[in-house]
Amino acid sequence: MKPTSRLLITGGAGFIGSHLAEALLDTGAAVTVLDDLSTGRRENIAGLLRHPRFRLVEGSILDEVLMDAEIRDCDEIYHLAAAVGVKLIFERPVRAIKINAGGTENVLEAACRWKRKVFLASTSEVYGKDARNESPGFRETDDIRFGVSMRWCYASAKILDEYQARARYQENGLPVVIGRYFNTVGPRQVGAYGMVMPRLVQQALEGRPLTVYGDGTQVRSFTWVGDAVKATVALMAHPGAVGEIYNIGSDEAVSVIELAERIKRATGTASKIEFVPYKEAYGEGFEDAHHRVPDISKLRTAIGYRPTRTLDEILSGVIAAFRAQDGEDPAAPGGTADSGESGGAGGRPARTAQAAEGAS
Repeated sequence: MKPTSRLLITGGAGFIGSHLAEALLDTGAAVTVLDDLSTGRRENIAGLLRHPRFRLVEGSILDEVLMDAEIRDCDEIYHLAAAVGVKLIFERPVRAIKINAGGTENVLEAACRWKRKVFLASTSEVYGKDARNESPGFRETDDIRFGVSMRWCYASAKILDEYQARARYQENGLPVVIGRYFNTVGPRQVGAYGMVMPRLVQQALEGRPLTVYGDGTQVRSFTWVGDAVKATVALMAHPGAVGEIYNIGSDEAVSVIELAERIKRATGTASKIEFVPYKEAYGEGFEDAHHRVPDISKLRTAIGYRPTRTLDEILSGVIAAFRAQDGEDPAAPGGTADSGESGGAGGRPARTAQAAEGAS
């Protein structure tokens, strides 16, 4: 990456986006974050607002004029903005489809016009209903299978995003790299948009019951945010990654009930574990994926990727981050989604915060 690079992160005030912004600034690049702050938070980027090479634009990826102007003025795009959260998407599927599919279309069309390279943040949700359960986990070439529940509209919109990106690569020569994030966790993450680990950690630290949805046998893996960011940056720098899809995650598997037990031990809480039926958590018709663990061999071959933290080390980092907070409550009903993206598409008028504004 050239030190003079101008980089755009959609959804950059979100959890992964804010960590990515820091990493890209460390390379010497100028970074613009575009976010509508609907699920992203200004607090996530508060430490960057005075940085001379950082710029915040409050706006929507549904704003075609704004997206064209911002993409024209950048060299590369990291597209992380999306409607996220299992409960939110299950309850408001029309909004989710419009933002995730329509917003991505705007980004890709502008990128084609101005010939800009794009990283598309996708999700392990696209693997759907456990089409592949056995070790070593989901491969990028595996077939996918969705159910009829509206829960799968998020996954369907994200796989459409991938097809849009691949079609632009095939027909227009647009350089695109697609990364499927698997349950990325770390500081600044909240449980309100579907992540099980931060919700359980917060409940444990507050001495409340740890709520496990379903029977707790569903299997997940968790990725430290620093590893996800390093992989993202490395893939964009790797010429062979253009036009390809990569799982970004960890292959250390754990059931949700075992995760809750580990959190109890790590926090020393006396809280009990309570099982909550999916119907009670989400309403009628909800379906969950039982197994969601990646095969990361393709990513390892491409960039030499290896997770730097075990699950217990990740838990220690997440617990430490929550203990350092000033009492925010991220324990709104969530689930076990694997989004990793942030907002950035709510349709509010665009506002720009230059580096000298709004620091706290």
